[in-house]
Amino acid sequence: MLDTRPQTDEIWRWLAEVEDPEIPVISVVDLGIVRQVDWQGDTLVVAVTPTYSGCPAVSVINFEIEKHLRAKGIEDLRIERRLSPPWTTEWLSDAGREKLKAYGIAPPIPDTGTPDRKAQRAARLAGRSALDVECPRCGSRETERVSQFGSTPCKASWRCRDCLEPFDYFKCI
Repeated sequence: MLDTRPQTDEIWRWLAEVEDPEIPVISVVDLGIVRQVDWQGDTLVVAVTPTYSGCPAVSVINFEIEKHLRAKGIEDLRIERRLSPPWTTEWLSDAGREKLKAYGIAPPIPDTGTPDRKAQRAARLAGRSALDVECPRCGSRETERVSQFGSTPCKASWRCRDCLEPFDYFKCI
């Protein structure tokens, strides 16, 4: 009997076409929230880990994944919400980080460990964050956090002291 189901590598390519609803320049694959794609019998199972458990875009993301795969001919489909292990910004692809930057969002800085209290205090006294966030517009590192809360729950508001432009920073989780 000939298996006419699409191979999982083709399905991954299809999923790479599904945009994140809050940041439309990055796909759900580049974002790293699609964790697994498997056939279980005749059912395609797609495991999705939200960026955090309270993410307001989860239902929209699942709907867009389902709509896209059904348009490709997948009839029997199940989307599973996978909360463990929790999503981390380390799952962002390199291409996704570049897309964020080109869109004007500073990509998350990989975890380099917690700076010591003295460095944190010195940064606060200087009016800076202990993070060394690069402005996605001009490339300056003379930046400061304006608010821990940005345009979406996964971003913080920052400003560049050189070009004076505000920008979002994708928070490390």
